[in-house]
Amino acid sequence: MKYLIGLCFLLLFTACSNKEQKSVTVYVSEDQVFSEPLLKDFEKETGIKVNAIYDTEESKSTGVMNRLIAEKNNPQADVYWANEPIRAEVLKQKGILTPYQSPNAQGIPANLRDKAYYWTGFSARVRVLIAQKGLTDISHSIMAYTLPSFKGKSVIANPLFGTTTAHVAALFTLWGEAKTKTFLDQLKANEVKLSTSNGESADFVAHKSYLFSLVDSDDAVSRLKAKEQVQIIYPDQGKEEIGAFVVPNAVMLLKHAPHPKTGKQLIDYLLSKKSEEKLAFADCAQIPLHPDVPMPLYIKPIERIKVMPVDFEKVAQKMIDIQPYLKKWVQE
Repeated sequence: MKYLIGLCFLLLFTACSNKEQKSVTVYVSEDQVFSEPLLKDFEKETGIKVNAIYDTEESKSTGVMNRLIAEKNNPQADVYWANEPIRAEVLKQKGILTPYQSPNAQGIPANLRDKAYYWTGFSARVRVLIAQKGLTDISHSIMAYTLPSFKGKSVIANPLFGTTTAHVAALFTLWGEAKTKTFLDQLKANEVKLSTSNGESADFVAHKSYLFSLVDSDDAVSRLKAKEQVQIIYPDQGKEEIGAFVVPNAVMLLKHAPHPKTGKQLIDYLLSKKSEEKLAFADCAQIPLHPDVPMPLYIKPIERIKVMPVDFEKVAQKMIDIQPYLKKWVQE
């Protein structure tokens, strides 16, 4: 009888364990329209049930991050898929992540992942200039914003939000406070228009309201694919120039994740060349970070882009530090 009771408990434990390892919970900041198909493919190929919680457009990538912070002592998710690495750094500093070096991280540039593998980058957007087609006198640099010939003719998304905030913070870490503030003052003196988003900026250029704007590469590519009369310029690619600001997706394993085994399997899947190829050919047109991944001709391989040398940990801290200054700059 004792043997039968023990056997029943063993079978029950094994069944529960197998069931547990057949699911994974992921919080997602990447747009659902792009991330969901990839998660569905993972589900089909592995048989692992994916419970995905997506950020809403209204929360602007902060909703699930705040949820992760609130759940620190009782984590409900296994993996976080962020659409940029800044918030990954915040979570790392708060002790919410645990390192995981995926075998598929091999080949990803070291400057686009955490040194200790608390997060790993993949499938990036690049900050590019979108300009009206035929505009030949534009400088191939973000310094074009300061040229007198473009006074009142350029647009940029409000630097209080999104990747524009991250880009400005990166400039602060690279140029220093004095030079970056001078640059922003020159933008204001040159009557640069502030838009509500990168998408609106791209539309302003496509509809010929303004000559050029600094936007994310997916916003620029979507207007190009729509056959708008625009061109894409990768800025600051010269020998003495700072390079383009690259914003990779970031995936990370949560500390004390309920399902660490399947969490690691999902991370491996997202970091694969196959996943990067899918995101390259999707409407988001994200640039693979692995070498030799097939991609459409309208995006440039990462190895042919001069990447701005930034430390994302410093950028994350700087984004917090400059908020009062940016609020004042926008309001003046």
